[in-house]
Amino acid sequence: MFLVKRCIDFCFAMLLLVLASPIILMCGGIFYALYREKPFYISQRAGKDGLPFTIYKLKSMRTQYDMDGQLLPDAERLTKYGHLIRKLSLDELPQLLNILKGEMSFIGPRPLLLEYNALYTEEQKVRLTVLPGITGLAQVKGRNSLSWEEKFAFDCEYVYHQSLLLDMKIAVLTIYKVVQRDGISQDNQATMTKFTGVTPKREESIYESDSISRPSHERERTEIYPASF
Repeated sequence: MFLVKRCIDFCFAMLLLVLASPIILMCGGIFYALYREKPFYISQRAGKDGLPFTIYKLKSMRTQYDMDGQLLPDAERLTKYGHLIRKLSLDELPQLLNILKGEMSFIGPRPLLLEYNALYTEEQKVRLTVLPGITGLAQVKGRNSLSWEEKFAFDCEYVYHQSLLLDMKIAVLTIYKVVQRDGISQDNQATMTKFTGVTPKREESIYESDSISRPSHERERTEIYPASF
C-alpha cells in the first residue's frame, strides 16, 4: 500500500503544484505588499518516526513583539488576510513541496512540533509511525475545535485502519469542510493551545465519548474503518 500511496501522492502533488503555483505566488505577494514581511513560514516539525523535517506554509500572522522582545499572542498577530487564507486552507499549499520530497502525504496525522515527541503517551506515539499529512481523520472530525486528546485518538484510529478507500473518504470530506469553513480554530483562540501532555485521567475518559472508539489494540480488530467515521 505504501508504494501505491506514494505514487498517487507524488503525481497529484506535482499536478496541483503546477496549478496552485500562481495562487501561492499571489497570496505571498499580497502578504508582502500589505505587511512588508517574508510571506512564507518555515518551521521544523516531527515527521515519520519522529524525525525532523522542514515544513512550508504561507504566513497568516505578522512577526510582532512586545516591549520585552517576546512574540505577541497569536490572536493579536493573526491578520484579517491571514484569517481568510486559513479559512480557505490556502496557507497549506506550499506543503505540496513536502509531499514531493517524500516528507509528507496528502492524508495522515498533522505534523506537530518536535518538542511534543517527549510528551506523547505510548498510545499517542502510534501517530508517528506513518507519514504526516496535509489533512487527516482528525481534521475532518473537527480540526482545531477538537482537544489534543481527541485529535490524537483520531490519529491513532487512522493508523490502525489506514487504506486507500479511507484516504479517499477523508479527501472528499476535507473538501466539504473547507467549503463549509468548519472547525478552523478553538473557541477564542487563533490557533491550537500548546500541547503540554495528557493526564492519565483525561486519557482514559476520552474514549467514553460515543463519537470516539477505543484504539484497535484495546479491542478486537474486527472493524474495517473507525467506528466513528
